[in-house]
Amino acid sequence: MAAALPPVIPDDAAADAAGPAFSPLYQQIKALITRSLQAGEWKPGEAIPSELELAARYKVSQGTVRKAIDELATENLVVRRQGKGTFVATHFEEHVQYRFLRLVPDPDGAAGPVERRFLDCRRLRAPADIARALELKAGEPAVQVRRLLLFAGSPVVLDEIWLPGALFKGLSAERLSEYRGPLYALFETEFGVRMIRAEERVRAVAASAADAPMLEVPEGSPLLSVERRSMTYGDKPVELRRGLYNTAHHHYRNELS
Repeated sequence: MAAALPPVIPDDAAADAAGPAFSPLYQQIKALITRSLQAGEWKPGEAIPSELELAARYKVSQGTVRKAIDELATENLVVRRQGKGTFVATHFEEHVQYRFLRLVPDPDGAAGPVERRFLDCRRLRAPADIARALELKAGEPAVQVRRLLLFAGSPVVLDEIWLPGALFKGLSAERLSEYRGPLYALFETEFGVRMIRAEERVRAVAASAADAPMLEVPEGSPLLSVERRSMTYGDKPVELRRGLYNTAHHHYRNELS
């Protein structure tokens, strides 16, 4: 039996709702659909009910549902497929596999295949700065993953990835090395953790004596430091990634709107 849903303001009453305590009706529907996504009512890759079915479920107009789904699609939580319906987005989707990776080859360079090389995977107590970033309590376990991304055979990105230990029990270097799909797809399918959005801090740094050999550059070479914190539903942080990018033949590209 489906769980009881919170009451929704009918369309004809929405205009009467005034003041900061009320949000637009489509935002309420968006929140309810997001709650179902978070609860796993519809799994990644599965179709969600049609707009008409959702309109009947929430007792609102189809247009209100469509506006809510439009926003969810813009945020990459769902994917519309012409003639087939709307599906829960998954990190197996080609257009979202690397949507947080903004590094692209220079116009005169070749893209080449992306290869992952995992260096190590360790479980340890989260250092203070990592605990703060992931909103963990002092001393809680964390998983540290180090890996290289190689473009056309050349190391370009050195990543240090931190994950909450409680959410990623069983993650190991062997499992990471064996997995052939996108890393976020592994997190999604085997650990039930979906990356929804991310925030980044970018600055220029010099290659240290320890990092330079990993990226095959001289010590002191200019690198781009990208610190990314990824969130799941409810803006809960579930990953801190510190990457060093060799931009000798690549550049960091972002689209602003």
